[in-house]
This record gives sequence, C-alpha cells and structure tokens, in this order.
Amino acid sequence: MRAAGRGRGHGRATQATVAAQAGVTTMTVSRFLRAPDLVAPETADRIRAALLHTGYTPNKSAGMLAGRRSSIVAVIVPSIAHATFSETVQSLSDGLQPYELELLLAATNYQSAREEQQIRAVLAWSPSALVVTGRKHSAAATALLQQARASRIPVVEIWDFDAREKDVVQIGFSHSRVGALMAEHLTRRGYGDLVYVDNSVPEDFRAHERGQAFVRAARKADAQVRVLPMPRLDPMAAGRAVLQQLMAQGLPRAMAFASDFPAAGAWLQAQESGINVPEQLAMLGFGDYPIAAQLGAGLSTVSVDRKSLGALCAQQVLAMLYPESVAAVAPAQREIRPRILQRGTS
Repeated sequence: MRAAGRGRGHGRATQATVAAQAGVTTMTVSRFLRAPDLVAPETADRIRAALLHTGYTPNKSAGMLAGRRSSIVAVIVPSIAHATFSETVQSLSDGLQPYELELLLAATNYQSAREEQQIRAVLAWSPSALVVTGRKHSAAATALLQQARASRIPVVEIWDFDAREKDVVQIGFSHSRVGALMAEHLTRRGYGDLVYVDNSVPEDFRAHERGQAFVRAARKADAQVRVLPMPRLDPMAAGRAVLQQLMAQGLPRAMAFASDFPAAGAWLQAQESGINVPEQLAMLGFGDYPIAAQLGAGLSTVSVDRKSLGALCAQQVLAMLYPESVAAVAPAQREIRPRILQRGTS
C-alpha cells in the first residue's frame, strides 16, 4: 500500500502532494520553489512546513527529459585530497548558491584519461555549466568540451590563464609568469645556485610550466639551476626526502617548490638537521597555504587569491546562464595576479 501523502512513482512526493498539505495550488508551490520571495510570507511558511513533512525533492530527471538543464554545475579538479583547490571550490559554491545551483564535484587525480571519462559522465546529466581545471586536455576531452559549448553549456577553465587563447573562457593565472616571478625573487636577493623541486606527477602540467619558466628566468640571470622531481610520497615527506638527497650531494643556495607543502617538509628537515634558513639555505613555496605562515618566521611563498578566483568563476558562470541579469567578468579581471610574500625563509 502506498504511504499516505505520497505521489506516484516509488512513493515520491510531488508538488501536488505539497500543495495539498499546505492548502495552496500546485502553481503556488512551483512559484515558491523558483522564487520564494514572490510568495506571501504566511503562505511560504505553510509550504516550507509541507516540504518538510512530505520530504519533497525536485524530480530533476523529469526536467531533463523535458529538455531543460539540471540545477547542477559540474566542477572537475585534479585533487580533493589537499587544500590546493578547496577554497576556490567553496567560493564558487557560495557564489552559485543564491541561484539554487549546486556543485557536482569530481577529481581526476591528475589523469587526463580520467578527466575525459568524468567530462563524458557529467555531460550526461545535462549540467547547467561545466568548470574544468587548466587549459591542457586530451584530444578526446577537448572534443567533448567543444561539443558542450556547441550545445550552449557554459564551459569555464580555471586555475590557468593564457591571453593568447581567445576562444575559451579562462579565469586563473599564468603559471609561466609565476615561475619567472619565483626565480626573479631569489636571484634579486643574490642567490645564484638554485633548485626547483617539481611535482613528480607527469600530468601536473601547471607545476611543470612553473618549473620551466623558473629555469629560463634563472639562466637569464646567470644563475645555476637544477630541477628535481619529488618522490611519490606525501608532499611534506617528499620535501624532507628531497632535502636529505641534497644534503648528501651538496646544498644549493636556495630552493623553490611546486607547493608550500613540500617546502614545509623541507623546512622541518632543515631545522632537525641544523641547517640555518635562510642564511645557509633559502626556501620559497607556492600557494600561501595556512601552514606557510606558521613555520618559524614564516615561509616565503607565492600568494594566489583562491577565494577571488572561485568568486569570479561563479560570477562568470551566472553571467553566461543569465546574461540579462548578471554582468560578465571583464576580460581584464579574468587573470589573477599572484604576488610574492617574502617572509623569513628568503
């Protein structure tokens, strides 16, 4: 027997169920779900109580079958294991929430093939928009993104920026510019023997791009420079291991890291090994994560405004969905400008 107060189809409550419970029309319930402020306060209170009593949830699949988009914005990032993308994702979510858009989050683990699978999977749900990380994708993933744009699904690439790419919407920063900025900071402070500690994951294109630009800028300043990959360990443990390796081979004068986390591990190893930072060995991280400000006099790092990046992405997505009511992000604002935070390690 069907439970009282439920509609057809697996016992699911319908808008008609809610309307009967609240003593209003189905049209009033529909209006409340779209724009609660358009419904009288007393009526809105009755509908909220009915929604709670019946356990109603919108049937999104029915909407999609009718040719409409879902209320989902799909977001694909390389990892959710560390804090790198969390602030951006949270800020993006906060910006979309007033429009009743919710995130569907997937992590590629820095695997291009996995990204392709995830793009294909989320597009099957007819998302309102798609946000992907970076501008480098496999040929198949690129084709899927082009198909999404052709289907008028807004696509935004975050965490990367190349002004030469005019056909895609990007909100992020130039990793080449960051790498050069890091090298220039160290060489201007007189450090002439440098090491860049790169991510060992082959498909972390952004870290590699920073490293390549770091090497170019260091050589331009007539500095000696090497690139060392991190071992496949927890990032802080990897930073420790790299410094131990250099202690056996001969320390450079300064080290730059693909992230603050291996830099923090190296800093801890230096303290335990009696290496004076920065007098013997200067260190520079990337990301300005909370740990960077907590180490001694602080870890010098590159600061990226991750919250603003997420907020700008949300504004851009909304402008692409609702061009008549939301202003798009100006092209000049889409490039975030990272900056050096000089602290006690450089």
